[in-house]
Amino acid sequence: MNSETLGKILLVSGAAVMILGAVLMLFGRFPLPGKLPGDIIIKKQEFSFYFPLGTSILLSLLLSSVFFLINYLKK
Repeated sequence: MNSETLGKILLVSGAAVMILGAVLMLFGRFPLPGKLPGDIIIKKQEFSFYFPLGTSILLSLLLSSVFFLINYLKK
């Protein structure tokens, strides 16, 4: 592993830590995953159905962005 590759890895990991820190600081201001708008919850007497549609979309966008960034930095 050369120094350029190591530098890119350190930059990406540092950016990820900064983003994670910002998310944790703002954690109380946003709804928790599983309680986002778009999540479908149906509760009846002896039946409950939960489908996390909004959470799934958010997770998909986040993971797609991370994998795009990883693929971009590998080039």
